[in-house]
Amino acid sequence: MRLINRNTDYAVRALSYIARQKEKVVSVSELVSELKMPRPFLRKILQVLNKEGLLKSYKGSGGGFSLAKARDKIFLFDLIKTLQGPVKFNECIFRKSFCPDVKNCALKKKIEEIEKYVVSQLQSITIASLCDNGCKEGAAC
Repeated sequence: MRLINRNTDYAVRALSYIARQKEKVVSVSELVSELKMPRPFLRKILQVLNKEGLLKSYKGSGGGFSLAKARDKIFLFDLIKTLQGPVKFNECIFRKSFCPDVKNCALKKKIEEIEKYVVSQLQSITIASLCDNGCKEGAAC
């Protein structure tokens, strides 16, 4: 099980890089060159982030992307939900039709506790916190 997939990793890296550039508009070419990501794959991710209101896009000569939200308002949990879907650890392999004790399952309760803790931690991580904690340019922060 992977908590963070490649889409989310690339999004975090791109947003962190753009955040470090302050007010500068960052081109896709610059992101591809600096972050060593495949252009078509990165463009798709940037389009999703633009559609979700996390990035502003600028067309034409000198075009590219800048942050649409403050870097301390972009949370890792929201990126995961946007790019991967809901965070769920407690999807039981036994459905109610197979498991008559699904409401009282001790393992399910423990996994739900773990999920709540993980979600709370993910909700506390921002692009700003990643940039401010020694994230190097181009690194998967």
